[in-house]
Amino acid sequence: MSLPNAPIERIIRKAGAERVSEEAVDQLRFALEDLGEEVAADAVNMASHAGRNTVKEEDVEIATQ
Repeated sequence: MSLPNAPIERIIRKAGAERVSEEAVDQLRFALEDLGEEVAADAVNMASHAGRNTVKEEDVEIATQ
């Protein structure tokens, strides 16, 4: 899985950066993908615990708290 560069660069710019290196974009991508996988796994566990096969919005919400 690989997130596109443009949205990641926008996140960094929104945080206040005027210039963003490609390496910075790559590093944030890796961090976001790792975090996303952790949240997704937690959300799947929440759905499973509730006896569902479908991950719902509330599962993701709980997993991010």
